[in-house]
Amino acid sequence: MTAGSPATSTLIRASTRDGICLPVIDVTDPRFAVADDPPHLNSLLEASARVEQSGRFVPRFIMRLIIKGLTRNSQLARALYGSNSEFLPGLPTYIMKLGPENLPPPYDSAADKKFAALAHFTLLRLRTQQTARLLSDGLAKDLADDAAPLHLINVAGGPAIDSLNAIIQLRRNRPDLLQRKIVIDVFDLDDAGPFFGANALASLMAAGRPLAGLDMALVHRRYDWNETAALTEYLAALAKAGAVTAASSEGGLFEYGEDDAIVANLEALHAGGVRLIAGSVTNDDKARRRMIRESGFNLKPRGVLRFRPLAARGGYAIERADNFHFSTTVQLRPL
Repeated sequence: MTAGSPATSTLIRASTRDGICLPVIDVTDPRFAVADDPPHLNSLLEASARVEQSGRFVPRFIMRLIIKGLTRNSQLARALYGSNSEFLPGLPTYIMKLGPENLPPPYDSAADKKFAALAHFTLLRLRTQQTARLLSDGLAKDLADDAAPLHLINVAGGPAIDSLNAIIQLRRNRPDLLQRKIVIDVFDLDDAGPFFGANALASLMAAGRPLAGLDMALVHRRYDWNETAALTEYLAALAKAGAVTAASSEGGLFEYGEDDAIVANLEALHAGGVRLIAGSVTNDDKARRRMIRESGFNLKPRGVLRFRPLAARGGYAIERADNFHFSTTVQLRPL
């Protein structure tokens, strides 16, 4: 490894609203990239299955004691098991993707590092990496060599790290397509994730960094996915202005949303001329359902088979689907 290469350079960092300085995930950096070749992916799936299998026959009261011990010693475990929310917020999810070597204080205890080393969290990072790739690959086909502004609509995106990484990948592979104004519009009820995402973008745009010199912004637009009027109105304005639009929702709408909410949002995106959507769908199998029951989160284990007709009702077909054990990443195109 040569001096100044990503694996020897200082990690890019940005601050949360609470003043915690977090590394910025760049999936083109070896410290964050996850190999997705079949042998490595199979090893991750086997490791995750072993962990799941080891707890399968543990009595429920003993499992509660184990989880209580985890939440006492690990802030990451506390975020996963100690929350009363039906959703895992964007920032805790983001921190779980950093990997044990990149955890900052106060998430760097021995218990946190052991927790973050589990294959499940590597698979979470792989989900982000693949969503960004599906978005980047699709944009490389869609974007013309013109000056039309590009808007990436991120529904329930938290810090929108998938959108940021899609642009990082495009900057590496097709920089000629990014000579335009680029806006990441984060449609989310939560504001902590987008706050960090905007700071992460500012750090990525500093001199000598992956997005330096681009005309980019990240804007938080408070949004309840059960009320799509704001999204419909905004997309209509973008279409009138001649903008190119794409959308994503990694670990968000397609995993937590009710059927009608998914269809309504897809209909709004379709009516607004969005030709490309990337996102993740919770898989439907016994192991995944058991994990959902233990976590208490309101995930909807539809799998691709149950998601496909919802996408069709919203005006989209699944062009590509990649299964990563707990979730499947999908790329959608208009019917």
